[in-house]
Amino acid sequence: MKSSMRTFILLAALALTACGFHLRGSQLQDMAFAFKSLYLKAPAETLFVSDLRTALNANKVALTSTADAAELVLEVVSEQTNKNILSLSGSGRVQEYQLIYRVSLRAYDNKQNDWLPPEEIMLTRILAYDDAQILAKEQEEAQLYRDMRTDAVGQAIRRLNRAKPQL
Repeated sequence: MKSSMRTFILLAALALTACGFHLRGSQLQDMAFAFKSLYLKAPAETLFVSDLRTALNANKVALTSTADAAELVLEVVSEQTNKNILSLSGSGRVQEYQLIYRVSLRAYDNKQNDWLPPEEIMLTRILAYDDAQILAKEQEEAQLYRDMRTDAVGQAIRRLNRAKPQL
């Protein structure tokens, strides 16, 4: 009985992957934007900006070198990471941290019409901490920040996808 159930679950999983099933909106490629060219204005070339450039190129958005040549300017106003102590043990050692990743964005055209008013993408994760596993926890923290950055890029692309001029 158990082997027939496992076989059924395996066949169902294979059938779903074979038909090309994926959650709607989970793919960042092949989105239709209301603009063709974009200038990415950022205070520095951070990993977020680099990942955002890659995602925009994957969606065939022409990135221009000047704001005058672009239909839309996407300004990365700020990008911040914070780490707060969430809980302590009875002996005063840290048990959990709260990791916070914030990105502020604004999109406007050459006439200074807002397409996306200044918005903030804020993501948080909880990191359970143990003094005995310092290196592993540092790697886990770096992975959580990477995942939050990837999620923030996806949110930025989806917001640009539905951006329209606000008149």
